[in-house]
Amino acid sequence: MQNLAQSALSVRSASLSFGDTSLWVGLDIEVAPGELIAVIGSNGSGKSSLLKAILGQQHLTSGHIKVNGHSVRRGSRDIGYIPQHRPAEGQVPIRGRDLLRLGLDGHKFGLALSNRKNNQRINEVVERMGALDFQNHPISSLSGGQLQRLRVGQAVIGKPALLLADEPLTALDLNQQQVVCELIDQERKANQMAVLFVTHDVNPILDIVDRVLYLANGKFKIGSPDEVLRSEVLSELYGTQVDVLRNQGRIVVVGTHDHEHHPDEEWN
Repeated sequence: MQNLAQSALSVRSASLSFGDTSLWVGLDIEVAPGELIAVIGSNGSGKSSLLKAILGQQHLTSGHIKVNGHSVRRGSRDIGYIPQHRPAEGQVPIRGRDLLRLGLDGHKFGLALSNRKNNQRINEVVERMGALDFQNHPISSLSGGQLQRLRVGQAVIGKPALLLADEPLTALDLNQQQVVCELIDQERKANQMAVLFVTHDVNPILDIVDRVLYLANGKFKIGSPDEVLRSEVLSELYGTQVDVLRNQGRIVVVGTHDHEHHPDEEWN
């Protein structure tokens, strides 16, 4: 678990370039325990690449990243990760409970051994995720919302200092989006867990966001939603006129030439 006296995530003077293309330069972020930051930006701005760097899967061009006071490394138990929703392929025999157990001991070699402490934690998370009715079902038989609830549970079951959520609401209906958002918010408050929430649409999480990190054209801006999601701020980032419209509590960004997020393009 995290040390509350230090940042859950510290990104200092971080730059990431591929050839002549810079995704971001001089990125500085300090994320406090329990803080939720939405990471937004147009296609190819480096949102998922930032998550990969934090996970130790992508080397920075310069700068450094620390999670819970430690330099990043692959397989860190201080980090939980929620992927985009994708259906389980084929007739996968793994049950919902088994998916949660992987969050506890999936990093270990050999067969996982059941023990009372782990089973108690799994039972606790099953209940918190509202998964009592489908915990023993094969994950291939679950709906998108049910499977994503279990993925949230898998990510938080080890009580990490930092939770990385990579477009976790993709392909979910509005009701299931709300359920997943509430679960993430509930867990971060219960465990003082910092959250980086990558999304192409801030509206579903607007009520729970503390700050927004906006990436564009190798530059960035971080601050409260009202500080960042403004026409003059985004126009400066993009170098062209961008309009931010507000209607009945929703925010619409117009003029970025890219309103859809295609995550696979950032992982290539």
